[in-house]
Amino acid sequence: MSEPRLKTALWASMAVRRADQLGRSGMVLRRGDGDAGGVLAVLRDRQGRMVVLSQVRRMDGAAAWMRGTGVAPVDQATADAYVERQVARDPDLWVLEFDAPDLTPPFEAVLV
Repeated sequence: MSEPRLKTALWASMAVRRADQLGRSGMVLRRGDGDAGGVLAVLRDRQGRMVVLSQVRRMDGAAAWMRGTGVAPVDQATADAYVERQVARDPDLWVLEFDAPDLTPPFEAVLV
């Protein structure tokens, strides 16, 4: 039996609020399915470099994140192209963006 999951809309609201509490602004760029949509988290540093994290599930069903744009930070055009491809595949995706001077997410995230 799987454990209950938090609705995506509630999780997204929490992530943006948490970022604001940490002094790192966050915003919803795109709303997807409010109940069970996936999430892309765009992290932007002060030099304009970006990392896009894609929400995935581990084998045990727990939430995790992978660097969708690769290990190294990318430019705006590369990040935008990645987001566009993912949204074209899954129209239920949410896209959140966060100021992240150290390119780490302002929410608890297990990277795989």
